Amino acid sequence: MQRIRSAVADLPPGAFAFVMATGIVSIGLDQQGLHLPSLVLLVIAGGAWIVLLVALAARLVAYRGRVITDLRDPRKAFGFYTIIAGTGVVAVRLLDLDHTVSAVLLAVAAPVGLLLSYAVPWAAVLSRRERPALAEANGTWFIWVVASQSVATTAAGLEPLVGRGQSELAVLAVCAWSVGIVLYAACAVLVALRLTLYPLDVHELSPPYWVSMGAVAISIVAGAKIVEMDSTPIVDATGGLIAGLVVLCWAWATWLTPVLFAVGVWRHVIHRIPLRYESTWWSIVFPLGMYAVAGMYLGRADELPLVEQIGASWLWVAVVAWLYTAGTMALSWVRPRGSTVGA
Repeated sequence: MQRIRSAVADLPPGAFAFVMATGIVSIGLDQQGLHLPSLVLLVIAGGAWIVLLVALAARLVAYRGRVITDLRDPRKAFGFYTIIAGTGVVAVRLLDLDHTVSAVLLAVAAPVGLLLSYAVPWAAVLSRRERPALAEANGTWFIWVVASQSVATTAAGLEPLVGRGQSELAVLAVCAWSVGIVLYAACAVLVALRLTLYPLDVHELSPPYWVSMGAVAISIVAGAKIVEMDSTPIVDATGGLIAGLVVLCWAWATWLTPVLFAVGVWRHVIHRIPLRYESTWWSIVFPLGMYAVAGMYLGRADELPLVEQIGASWLWVAVVAWLYTAGTMALSWVRPRGSTVGA
């Protein structure tokens, strides 16, 4: 019981990254026709979503002070957006199985995400007396983008499946996608300024920086789904622009990937930072899976065989990353603290 209480008390704001990573790998496997392993991962993601939601509710009740402290910390607060992003990924995976459940999840995620989109930046950045808050910007800020694009993806995927409300879903999808693109530009500028203007310790280049690529990748899927939606005034007005930007996003995500791998080599090989499991590792698995899904979806939607082949091949990188991270997570539960992976 004490261990459960400690887990709830120490629940990190970005805990739902596990749901995001597991859900996106499930989606990728389903796209490749591997329905059984995809279903297994969906069950794991759904179960984790429920458990983490209960743990979050318990933390809000029993450890409200810790939640408020996290919410006021610019290095951690943006992790709360994983709640929306994880919910969105599960909703997208459920579209083909039960779109009614996806609609319910969207109805919850969209207003909560809107609330957090104002609450988190205010609490973590704007209301702080300490300045400059820019000095504490990091890769978790891009999760804000992922949350917005997960709403856009769910709305766009749901639109062809419902009898009523298609215009409203189209407006929600386009607006959420557009906001996500603007947020990405803003976060990219702020994080780049932090990296160039302030001293940087090698320990600070942590796994969440991978979300900078994952945020672009989910923007690709959301944009491609919007272009494929049934004709509505807002889709007709923006479809051409979105279609062009989606291809640019794929090129940018592709360029970012080797840069992020190089940072990992610099951190763990050159500077010999030990590989200890931490929950932020799932912030690497999600972008890997998201890039694979984006490539497969964009390749099929725009008839780009090379892009689809790259996505299909990359899926196995994501699968291996998921298995490795899941294995090290399980070992971390039984190993004494301080032991390292591969030590």
